[in-house]
Amino acid sequence: MKEYTEEYLKEIRDIIGRHDSAEARAELASLHPADIAELFQNLDQDEREYLYGLLDEEKAADVLMELDEDERLKLINDMPAEEIAKQIDYLDTDDAVDLIQQLDADERDEILSHIDDVEQAGDIIDLLKYDEDTAGGLMGTEMIVVNENWSMPECIRQMRLQAEDMDEIYYVYVVDNENKLRGTLPLKMMLTHPSVSKIKHVMEADPVSVKAETPIDEVALDFEKYDLVAMPVVDSIGRLLGRITVDDVMDQVRESSERDYQLASGISSDVDADDSVIAQTRARIPWLLIGIVSGLLAAVVLGTFEAQLQAVTALALFIPIIGGTGGNVGVQASAIVVQGLANGSLDIRNFATQLGKEILIGLLNATVITLVVLVYNLLVMPTELAVTISVAVSLFIVVMFASILGTVVPLTLEKLHINPALATGPFIQISNDLVGIIIYVNISTFFLRAMTDIPI
Repeated sequence: MKEYTEEYLKEIRDIIGRHDSAEARAELASLHPADIAELFQNLDQDEREYLYGLLDEEKAADVLMELDEDERLKLINDMPAEEIAKQIDYLDTDDAVDLIQQLDADERDEILSHIDDVEQAGDIIDLLKYDEDTAGGLMGTEMIVVNENWSMPECIRQMRLQAEDMDEIYYVYVVDNENKLRGTLPLKMMLTHPSVSKIKHVMEADPVSVKAETPIDEVALDFEKYDLVAMPVVDSIGRLLGRITVDDVMDQVRESSERDYQLASGISSDVDADDSVIAQTRARIPWLLIGIVSGLLAAVVLGTFEAQLQAVTALALFIPIIGGTGGNVGVQASAIVVQGLANGSLDIRNFATQLGKEILIGLLNATVITLVVLVYNLLVMPTELAVTISVAVSLFIVVMFASILGTVVPLTLEKLHINPALATGPFIQISNDLVGIIIYVNISTFFLRAMTDIPI
């Protein structure tokens, strides 16, 4: 991995400044496409475009796919459609689809019209029909496919022909005369059964496969479960459509994790640290405004509590504890549920089971927390019995409510096909803060009226 020190970057910028294309090409030739993409992150747009223009088409295509989506878009926006089409010739269909999906419909059509390989253009058009968050949207069509009725010599001849245009070969897929997936052909079988009459006699039948409409998160779980490096994609009747490779899955998992983390942090859209001030502000401000509205509502609720606070000022000391504890408990509960949904350890069909378990956990947490605060208040303010009981009862109810809310919300969002990571951030925090205050106000008012002579 190349380390980009200030000294090295200064040398690169000096080469660019002198327009020394020979030295620049020599330096680029020594770098892996991923390293060049990382180098581009440390350069401005004009410097990137200069270096990019010096790359041969094959390496330029590889660099393009290694770039961050925003940086990639900046580069291709300044490229003619013919040039983009030439680079697509060097890409696998799944990468080509990733690139073209960033463009609007008119730009897509223009680029596709300049692709010389009609079959490749047709494959790209077919793949663009799939949702990008499904197996179909992630698969490529480059693979070795043999017929189950071929002999081994015929199979090997066909494999050689198909392999000429492929960079990586993970599996050899076996299909029947209707192109339905039947199995895979291990390399060992080619060596140990060189004259077998038919491939179907030595293939490994019933390989793990996935349907084109399967969501990406389920595909990732299958890759992990079966330790796969590639997986075939089939249609609803089992016909082989393409294959997904583990590197594509890892890219999707990373992007999904980043989106979930930002959503849980109250960032409403996908942004990076190098995005503009306006873009980052636009992504952050919605939840901040919702938080302000929630805070104002809490202030209105506390305004109705003014007489109690004036009469017993100790009540005010526990407002942060009530709100903060409810928020923390809710975030913890929702985080466990979201994690379980993500890694497959929790099934949405087990809604009632998970809710029952969380109620038990909430009871234990509420009991421990309430006892700690109760003992503290009895020792520190033994004469304020109404306050002590109000805080204890309020805490118990708030913790139970937060536990249930933190479980129900992400499970409900998952059932509605909304990203459940939304429930691990400001949504739960704000809900519990506001509800916690309302519970505290009403519980305290009840016990003050029942246990004291203070006019409320």
